[in-house]
Amino acid sequence: MPAFTFSCAGGRQKSGEFDTLIVAGWTGRDTQALEHHIEELAALGVPRPSSVPVFYRTSVNGLTQTTRLDVLGPDSSGEVEPVVFGFDDGMWLGVGSDHTDRKLETLGIALSKQICGKVIGTELWPLAEVMPHWDRLIIRSHATIDGERVLYQQGPLSNMRTPGDLLSIHDRSSGLRPGSVMFCGTVGAMGGIRPASRFEMEIEDPVLGRRIGHTYDIVALPVIS
Repeated sequence: MPAFTFSCAGGRQKSGEFDTLIVAGWTGRDTQALEHHIEELAALGVPRPSSVPVFYRTSVNGLTQTTRLDVLGPDSSGEVEPVVFGFDDGMWLGVGSDHTDRKLETLGIALSKQICGKVIGTELWPLAEVMPHWDRLIIRSHATIDGERVLYQQGPLSNMRTPGDLLSIHDRSSGLRPGSVMFCGTVGAMGGIRPASRFEMEIEDPVLGRRIGHTYDIVALPVIS
């Protein structure tokens, strides 16, 4: 099983092995914003979901804390997401990118999820610390596109279902079992989904005055037939 080490408050470190990766999609509470994201993907040829939210089981071997992500071809892009990790002492919150091959996504969403690595950050917060003000957390990403750094995504988590809500729908549980990881969804891209050479992601906690983030470069490998 893949093992990872994270930094926590007070200079502590936390290590864990994970055997299950769940990527939740279409997790918005706001039906208008959710419809915007569905239309955003439909413009790229991605079929509308039959129901929302949806849960994709993805290979845990794709999890990575890399600062350089190699992808096949020029048609992939990142998405900032809150990510929940199950440990023996409960659930912890981190940040991640559900990097996805958009061309392949038009043929099969589940398949497209398997092709690209799922990048996660190196810092965690106890989920219990932020749940009282979950709706005030903000997810944000910047992307470097054609050499220009732009604000790519931004929105409060009040737009999205809570981890507890997602888990109750997924398997009627109230917690994520140790060894499991769940990507909890995203907000729409400003200006539409498009590839980038660099992706910066973060979660801001304005209540406790802190943020966690991670940055990675995207290297498009040539597609040779």
